Amino acid sequence: MPLNRYVSRYLGLLAALPLLSAVAQPAIPDGAAIDAEVARLMAAAPANGMAVAVIDEGRVVHMGAYGKRNAAGEPLLPDTVMYAASLTKTAFAYAVMQLVEGGRLDLDRPLAAYLDKPLPDYPTEKKYAPWVDLAGDPRWRKLTARMLLTHSGGFANFAFMEPDGKLRIHFEPGSRYAYSGEGMILLQFVLERGLGLDVGETMQRRLFDRLGMRRTSMMWRADFATNLADGWKADGSVEAHDERSKVRAAGSMDTTIADMARLAVAYINGVGLSPEGAAALTSPQLPITTATQFPSFQPELPPARRRADLAAGLGVVVFEGPQGAGFFKGGHNDSTGNTWVCVKPSKRCVVILANDVRAERAFPRLVRFILGETGAPWRWEYGNLPFVD
Repeated sequence: MPLNRYVSRYLGLLAALPLLSAVAQPAIPDGAAIDAEVARLMAAAPANGMAVAVIDEGRVVHMGAYGKRNAAGEPLLPDTVMYAASLTKTAFAYAVMQLVEGGRLDLDRPLAAYLDKPLPDYPTEKKYAPWVDLAGDPRWRKLTARMLLTHSGGFANFAFMEPDGKLRIHFEPGSRYAYSGEGMILLQFVLERGLGLDVGETMQRRLFDRLGMRRTSMMWRADFATNLADGWKADGSVEAHDERSKVRAAGSMDTTIADMARLAVAYINGVGLSPEGAAALTSPQLPITTATQFPSFQPELPPARRRADLAAGLGVVVFEGPQGAGFFKGGHNDSTGNTWVCVKPSKRCVVILANDVRAERAFPRLVRFILGETGAPWRWEYGNLPFVD
């Protein structure tokens, strides 16, 4: 489907959002004030390490790395390699959109059309889910790239999280949002087996090299070892950085705050994409109908209780707030907490990478301190996590 057609197809969702009165953009605090607030919030969380980048009018205006990168007390630096976790999905979605604009992929063509045999007939590989589990469910033939990028394929987050460890489709594909890393892995599989691409190499060439993200990779690199962040879990114990040996579109990326700032600048400015393609990534594609993001298969809220301004974009979540349209993505594991919030009219973003999962408690306050109230969906993202103020 041509870009102008698939963008216009979803403009109705945007028109349905509440009409919020835009307010004057608050002034971004100076670097010294940001540094002081980060220090205060890290102590309150408590968190051992955090890196922050601020973008205003589409350019980086502040960057800082704070605290420790490991138990030895070595300092966290702007070029320290940190785990991106699910922020990987934002980079993957950007590369996918480049493939769409290059005519290699159609967001709405069934993915079955790109494969040379039925998906369940492919042998199980450790890198991917057990597609054979879908043999009795023909709904896999309906899956499209758009569905997988909007987390509406019907999969659990990962097959191993199912009670019996088997992959299954839980609802009609495309009908609702339910967070799924497995969907991203399926799209990776189609790009690799159907189109013959190497996703790691494609992202390196099309994205990381092009944007100057020199210390970012979808797999472990030996040169990362000299300046690398370990992580702290909720109980304060240290977890060593995982040297990931397989490309996983759902979350294998290593990066730095300096490189993630470059990616955020590319997103907010549409670097390497047409205006239509850039808009599609961060425009509402599918309403979000649950109270929180997790668990994935919680009941949908009654329409009157849904947040009408919240929707899935392609690889990100989009919202409408007092400063206008914005987009958002988090990343998390036991020892990592990351977030990325952008306001589109002012081309402002805050990107935070933390190698201490306890830092997530400080994210809403820090983003609000820097950008003002954006309307970012913190409670939807983090549920009952106790935030610090």
